[in-house]
Amino acid sequence: MQPAQLRESDFQRYPAKARKIAIDNLPLLRLLPLGFVPFLLKEVILYDWKFPAEQRELDWQMTYLTAMTPVHREEEMRSFAALTLNEKLAALDWVNAPAQFLEQLSAHLWATHQMDGFRSASEDYVHKLNESLSVEPLPAARLGVVLIGQGVNASPYPLFRKLRRQGVHFTNVDPADGFRVISQALRDRAELHPSPYSHWQINGGKTDALSGFASVSYDALMPARNALAAKMLSAYEAPKFDPEQLRTTLAQTTVETLGIHSSGDGIMDRFALSLLTEGSGTQIYSTTFVQWGAREALRRAQPLTLYVRYAPRQKERSMDELLAGTTGLSQTDAEGSLIDADMGAYYTWLNQQRLSEAAKAHFLVWFEGQRQAVAVGPGLAKGTVNAATITMAALLQRVL
Repeated sequence: MQPAQLRESDFQRYPAKARKIAIDNLPLLRLLPLGFVPFLLKEVILYDWKFPAEQRELDWQMTYLTAMTPVHREEEMRSFAALTLNEKLAALDWVNAPAQFLEQLSAHLWATHQMDGFRSASEDYVHKLNESLSVEPLPAARLGVVLIGQGVNASPYPLFRKLRRQGVHFTNVDPADGFRVISQALRDRAELHPSPYSHWQINGGKTDALSGFASVSYDALMPARNALAAKMLSAYEAPKFDPEQLRTTLAQTTVETLGIHSSGDGIMDRFALSLLTEGSGTQIYSTTFVQWGAREALRRAQPLTLYVRYAPRQKERSMDELLAGTTGLSQTDAEGSLIDADMGAYYTWLNQQRLSEAAKAHFLVWFEGQRQAVAVGPGLAKGTVNAATITMAALLQRVL
């Protein structure tokens, strides 16, 4: 089937909001080439499970394409329309399974040496789309707070080597009551600026969820992680390991098959599922789970506040042992986790900088329970050191 043949009935299997988006934009979809439409439908079919920021961006993309003159749209789509696609691709159910279609499309483009041209056309389109995007002003500056080093009293590792260059390295923070002070300040911030999915908490351990925050916890997802690990172990122990089949199995995993339903929020359940099935190592290592979770929360939800707390991960073992939950799995590596979290904090800052109003954003990373911290943001001189004694409350005033 070609896009020009699309009918309203083709979208009956879509969730309610996604179906409405598709049908409302049916005249547009019929005008777009097969080398482009499934990319749109891959996002549309998940519309009901997207965060508000993602929905706004998809709504705008439809508006952007619809507003083009026929000549302009034809010019924008020329490279996609010029792709040579075989009948086997066109025969796939690209309406109801766009993700699977795109996997086959990618393989076809590589095999037929069309990938370079496709990638260039895609980058050009996305660049123009992003330039046209209108972003509403934020109600406050973005804030990222990262706690690292839980369970470590001292370390010879030189912390914050990358982040020190971006702000002030505080070397004499009074750690007394620091965790409680941070938690209360973040609760107050969420209460002052209430909005769905605007405030996020990513936990690597057993921290209680903050009121007003969307929360994802490594420990809370233990049953789902164990269920997924069993699936992965079965694939690894098969007579012939097929990585493509494992990838397909992960892609077809649902919140129901993993029993992810404790949040009471279908959107957050889907987000948790994506962390476990799309991330590498998120099923096993808490530090990887936290770092990937922070990245995805920033990329997808674009939160006003992000609170990240690392916890010790388990020691490295063979893949079979890790997936099976055998020998020594309860042993943790707090020192190694500190190093992981230090780099993870830097990556989180980088991802925060990719969002709107990055120049106004603030970022704080604290060696939990200890005297070291780095604060980044307006009014905080880059690459400087502050050795004066400062309470956590006073430090937070510098970044709130």
